[in-house]
Order: sequence, then C-alpha cells, then structure tokens
Amino acid sequence: MLTELRVRDLAVISDVTLKLRPGLNVLTGETGAGKSMLVDALALLLGERASADLVRPGAARAVVEAVFELTEVPAVERAAAEAGVELEEGRLVVRREINAEGKNRAWANGSPTTVGTLARLGRSLVDLHGQHEAQSLLEPAEQRDMLDALADAAAERAAVARAYTELAEVREAERRLAQQLEDLRRRADYLRHVAQEIEAADPKVGEDEQLAIEAKRLGNVEELTRMAAQLVGLLDGEEGAVLDLLARASRTVEHLERLDPAVARWHELIDQAYAGAEELARAVRSYAAGIEMDPGRLEQIERRRDVLYRLMQKYGPAIQDVIRFGEEASRELARLDTADDDLKELTARRVKAEAALEAAAKALSAKRQLAARRLARAVEDLLPGLGLPGGRFAVRVEPAGRITSAGADDVVFLVQLNVGLQARELAQVASGGELSRLMLALKVVLARHDRLPTLVFDEVDQGIGGEVAIQVAEALRQVAQSRQVLVITHLPQIAARAEHHLVVTKQPKGGIATADVQVVSGEQRVEEIARMLGGAGDPVARRHAREMLKRGAVGAEAR
Repeated sequence: MLTELRVRDLAVISDVTLKLRPGLNVLTGETGAGKSMLVDALALLLGERASADLVRPGAARAVVEAVFELTEVPAVERAAAEAGVELEEGRLVVRREINAEGKNRAWANGSPTTVGTLARLGRSLVDLHGQHEAQSLLEPAEQRDMLDALADAAAERAAVARAYTELAEVREAERRLAQQLEDLRRRADYLRHVAQEIEAADPKVGEDEQLAIEAKRLGNVEELTRMAAQLVGLLDGEEGAVLDLLARASRTVEHLERLDPAVARWHELIDQAYAGAEELARAVRSYAAGIEMDPGRLEQIERRRDVLYRLMQKYGPAIQDVIRFGEEASRELARLDTADDDLKELTARRVKAEAALEAAAKALSAKRQLAARRLARAVEDLLPGLGLPGGRFAVRVEPAGRITSAGADDVVFLVQLNVGLQARELAQVASGGELSRLMLALKVVLARHDRLPTLVFDEVDQGIGGEVAIQVAEALRQVAQSRQVLVITHLPQIAARAEHHLVVTKQPKGGIATADVQVVSGEQRVEEIARMLGGAGDPVARRHAREMLKRGAVGAEAR
C-alpha cells in the first residue's frame, strides 16, 4: 500500500506530501490546480520518462519519493529480490531525482538503483490508469493479458513462453547447422585438396630451420674442409701449435717449481688446458673427416625446402600454421561426415519441440475460452450501472494462425454500447469516457485475480454524472474493499463516498503558481463537496453536500 507520496519542485508543485490510507482515497480540486501532476509524479516513480522541463522554474532538481508498506505481497518481494533491494520490515521507499539538465538518479531503500529497476518494482506495486492507460485497453495485447489474469493462466502462459523459446533455439540451431552443411559441401573439394596436400607433405615443426642449416653446410663443403684443416694445424701437428706450446709451458713450470714450490698448482691448470685443446683437436679431425661433397643430398634438401615454402605461402606463414590448417581442414571434412546425422537429430528435436509448444498453447487456449465467457458475463452485468444501459460485452478468442510466445490466440473485446447496434471492436466504437468505465468494470471483475496493492484512476469519471456517477463511485468502492484505490475526480458523487479525501489548491508563491495538498474532513470536506456541486459558500449546496456525505457513509456501513 502507498502510504505517502512526497513531491518537491515538480512543475507547479513546490513541496507537497500526500498521506494516503487503505480503501478509497480521492483527490479533488479546481481544474488546473495540479491534481494530474501528482499522478504524473507517481508515474515518474514507476519508470515514466522524464525531461528537464518538469523541474520547477528556479529549482536545481525535482524530487519524487514514495513510501510503501507491504504485507505479504509476493510479487513485490520477488521483484525486490531480483533487483537486489532489501525490504526493511515490509517497507519500501523509492526516490527519483530529475535535475535541471534532465539527468536522472534513483534510489530504493536508500541504495542507488536505476529507473528501470523502479519500473520493475512499480509494476508489482501500483496499477495506474489515466486517459492514456484507458487507451491501452484498445490494444490486443492488453485485452489478452486481462483475459489471462481472470483465467489464472500465468502457469500456462509461462509454459507456452518456455516451449516457444526452446523451439526457437532448436530452429536456430537447425538453421545454423544446415547452413554450415551447405557451406561445407561447397568447400568439400577444396578441403580435401588441402588435407591431402598437407598430409602428403607431412611437415614437421622446426623442419624448415633444420633443412636450412643442412643446406648451408652442404653448400660450403670446400670452405668448411679448408677451415677445419687450418684449425687442426693450429691445435696440433706442427711446431708452434697449441699443444706443442702447452707442452713447453708444462716443462717451464717444472723448472719454476724446483725454485719455488708455490707454483706447483699451475701444473693442474696447464694439464686442464692441454686436455681441452687435445679434445678439441680430436673433435675437429672427426668433423673434417665427416665433411663430404653430396650434391644429391643437397638437391634433395632444396626440393624439400621448396615444398615447405609453397605450403607456407599458401597456408602459413609458419610451419605450425600449415599443420594447423591441415588439421582444421580434416576436422571440417569429418564434420561433413557427421552433419547429416546431427541434422536428423535436430529435426527430431524440432518436431518434438513443435508438439510441446502446440500442447502448451492448446492448454492455454482452453483456459482462455472458459475465462472469456466468465469475463463477458461479469463485465456485462456491470455496464448498466456504469451508464451503459444498453451495453453488451463479449470476448472473442480465435486462432491467430500461428503460435507466438503468448499463445495461439487472438483475443478481441467486442462491445455493443446501444440497443440495436452490432457488437464491434472497442477501437471502433468506444469514446474516452466509455473506455474509462469499461476499464473500471474490468478492474472490478479482475480485483479478485490480481495482487497489486494499489490502483490509481485518473479521468475515470469523464463524461458522466448523476446516477451513473453514483454507480461508478460504488464500483470504485467495491474495488477498494480488497486494495487501496486513489481516484482523481471532479465528481462529488465519487468524492462523497471516499474514506480519505485530499484537496489540491493552487496559489501564487514567489511569483510562481504553486500547488498545495491538504486532507479535509468535517466542515472542510463539506465545503469541498459543495464547491464540486457548483455552490461554494451556498447554504443549499452545503446541505446537499452533507446529505451526500451521509449517504456515502451509510452506503459504506451497509456494505
């Protein structure tokens, strides 16, 4: 339930707080006093778009805040949990700011949030019906949703939506696989060529580098032989070679040692150097012995390098890329071999999903057909009392020709507003005021089936008066028995039956028209009802107002 609405610096509103109660609340006041602006303020908390021109002239920002007291409202609890908002002892405080530049900020129980989150929370808190919302009754989707609410078809709607999503996913997978299969078939010859070419060449990672080294060696045999012989000569085999010099050095150290034993450790160093030079000489001799001219091997290497080069040019840039390219070509060919089986499996899944969707849609259609007759009878019973004495109401549920996420039906509300006329779709016959009363009739019927704690009606009394206004007031009070109702009205018949009466007035303040709100009771309320009767300050109008208030109170007690 909405217990408090605070509005600051929004259009003609400077600083206003509405205290609301359970049951039927009414908001009255002169035309242009700002009644609808308060409804617009509430709409902002429910996610309505905002612009900078809503900010009161001279103010830095407009602020709207509402306090909701919640008792066992599962939809709100779920929405709050999904949004990460913690309810504090059943209380939810939502706040929205619009600054002079048009930027928005929002909070829920003191934590920053988004306007989208406010909208999701709002859908489970308040049902707001103004002239715009009554027009939504002309939309097929709105009519279908109302019928489903009466049918308690939430579970069936969810089942259809799930089945529709599952079928859409299978169809998309089937489409993608069929496209891949077609692409693979077009590329199959190319892929086979690639796989066979790379498999026949059988390249190895690092092979090109090893071949380059071997080709360089075979291409320089004469130079390598000459340099190896030269190195052997430097190490051993001629006077002045390294081994000869080290032997002479060893003998010299022996002489030194006789004179100074401290140099004895030099023997070890010379021995190590001699052993190393000797091992190097053996290695060079072995290397030189292994060098041989092999034109055939060199030609073979060059041919292999040409093969690898062409592969890298086509599938490279490196050998590992060539290998990877060949593996991928083989995998795609293997996929071609299994794709037909996969496609058959997906086709079977699609057929099964189609059957599941048809079954779910059929169950939903059955509930709608039953609910259509109940809704039509219930609404039709209310129409005479709402100023539509010759009114007839029907709900047509017919096959839509295809199944969507909302089912397989087109739902159309038909109305006959005068005796002797043919029933036609709402959009073709209903005026704004008639739509508002039809919406009210639907809300009365649906009151037992939705769980929204607060209903707000603006413009519901458009184009009515007299006894019809009394019937509309009674209908509103009937709805208010099971939830909180706020009505913005200019009809005294409705205002007199409210349990809580607020009045909006507008006076200049600081050179700017400013709205104010106060709760009225007693003589103040009598004066307001008299004003609404067109006799402000008139004793006769006041007497009439007292009688209306008395009848309204008696009617409430009788109910």
